[in-house]
Amino acid sequence: MELEAIADGEQLLGRLSELVPINPKKARFPCCIVWTPLPIISWLVPFIGHVGIAREDGVILDFAGPYFVSVDNFAFGAVTRYIQLSREKCSVSPNSVVSTKRGLEEGNIATWDDALQKSMQDFQHRAYSLFTCNCHCFVANSLNRLSFGGHNRWNVVSLAAFMFLRGTWVNKRAVVKSFLHFTIVLSLGLLFGGTNFLISLGALSLALVGWFLIGTYCFKNLIQL
Repeated sequence: MELEAIADGEQLLGRLSELVPINPKKARFPCCIVWTPLPIISWLVPFIGHVGIAREDGVILDFAGPYFVSVDNFAFGAVTRYIQLSREKCSVSPNSVVSTKRGLEEGNIATWDDALQKSMQDFQHRAYSLFTCNCHCFVANSLNRLSFGGHNRWNVVSLAAFMFLRGTWVNKRAVVKSFLHFTIVLSLGLLFGGTNFLISLGALSLALVGWFLIGTYCFKNLIQL
């Protein structure tokens, strides 16, 4: 019965309606993970930013603060990078809330938007923390509910690497927006601080990356997904 229910879920996800085109001017990014730089943090470490995930109609959802998931109002400005995901690579996970045919009939996870809705309901009851429960946690949670890529092992590190390696820039202005402040800070830092500034900046980057690597792979309950 459980296998039959999972198959039913995959069939429901397989009935895919045509997506609307990506439209950056209207902030519509159907079935996309989206990214934008964070004030101050991205000025110092440009590969760290704010992420969200969009519904099938292109509306962006993002975990923007304590007990708050923003809908169609992407925090920290317009999207600069995105990855459009294939719904054909998603399925109802064997470990998701849907494990029986009755679960599907009760309207649990059967579509892309169902998974995002479940994640949104979950994170609306969570406090926000940059270090333990942030926007990346929300998106990774959504990907796990979708079993995107055939597994439910997404975390903040794999998500950040995925965006860094596979993200598409919206346009040339988006590239400038993402690196302008960092370039200014780096130039001023080198001018007035020289090598000491570079060492401090490198230490900050290593500390942030190290925190999330250790929190993800060594203390698995530290980063909340």
